[in-house]
Amino acid sequence: MRHIDITERRARLGRRHFLAAVAASPEQVATHMVGLHSSDPVTVFLSVRARMADFTRNQMETVLYERRTLVRMLGMRRTLFVVDPELAGVMNSACTRGLVATEQRRLAKLVQEQQLAPDGTRWVDETCAATLAAIEERGEALATELRQDVPELTRKLRFGEGKSWGGEVGVSTRILFLLATEAKIVRTRPRGSWLSSQYRWAPTASWLGGELPEPDTPTAQAELLARWLQTFGPGTLTDIKWWTGWTLRDTRAALRHCSAVEVSIDDTDGETSAFVLPDDLEPVTAPPPWAALLPGLDPTPMGWKQRNWFLGDHAESLFDRNGNIGPSVWCDGRIVGGWAQRPSGEVAVELLEAVAPDCRRTVKREGESLEAWLDSDNITPRFRTPLDKRLSAVG
Repeated sequence: MRHIDITERRARLGRRHFLAAVAASPEQVATHMVGLHSSDPVTVFLSVRARMADFTRNQMETVLYERRTLVRMLGMRRTLFVVDPELAGVMNSACTRGLVATEQRRLAKLVQEQQLAPDGTRWVDETCAATLAAIEERGEALATELRQDVPELTRKLRFGEGKSWGGEVGVSTRILFLLATEAKIVRTRPRGSWLSSQYRWAPTASWLGGELPEPDTPTAQAELLARWLQTFGPGTLTDIKWWTGWTLRDTRAALRHCSAVEVSIDDTDGETSAFVLPDDLEPVTAPPPWAALLPGLDPTPMGWKQRNWFLGDHAESLFDRNGNIGPSVWCDGRIVGGWAQRPSGEVAVELLEAVAPDCRRTVKREGESLEAWLDSDNITPRFRTPLDKRLSAVG
């Protein structure tokens, strides 16, 4: 059995994640990284910036909103990603389509229990149809505009009654989420700047100029896994199951379908076996030394469930309670610290372990470059981590 040690895994990460090399376009980054996390809009821009030379915000906005060669879609783990339209179809068939029936039932049950309508299923179907028609009529629409067109969207649903986190959510939020889960609508240009997540909505087919590809689920799952293994392999069974959000049965079926090969790895959180594609067994040599400042939710650290081979003992400082990583500092395939932007605009870096002088100098230059790129824009990660909170509060 081929053995891939931690040194080689870090070499693969540097070479295949455009961290020891330079990507040619935002599309190349999004496609090769099997999607860019978009739960926080800042992540999309900063993830590409870390992997391209002379990247500008306008480049990202052009491919998202004018050329539309990238699009925001729900995907793995019910998470929002920026992907190319072909991958969007694969992702939808492999992950999102299976959520539709459950989401419909859940919303219909809430509507009926909270007495918005006597027949929850019928009410949800009719409200979805009216909302989709309103979006088609406008071409693009904000939720606030749709609430003017469809009175049902102004209703509220209660959740978490008696709990400290309880409250109300607008029906419009749940209806739009359901239509997005069905891949009938997509998020388009935000109302504000590149930092905003108040998106307009458009019909998927009209926005992309055609329907999404619809491969059958087993084929799509094998394709998605093959893409992931090409960039992130070797990955353990735990990694794959977590990243995709699949059942163990679906995960094993996809591994068989894409002819994945088992390899041995250095102990990773208790697992010593992992998988790669059958044509990916040749050794990968270390790239030249490199360093990078990656944003919160960057696809590299969020690509694996089992992370000790690159994270070390830094999880407590760099992750929130829900498993979301904050801004991180990397040297040669491992995380060595974190960073944050202060109210003054300064990008502050804290190293959590000793690094070579060359790495320290490179990290310093990267911080200065990022600070200049952000210019007058202040960013606050959506998911705050202990180190981010502490660094950003200073000064």
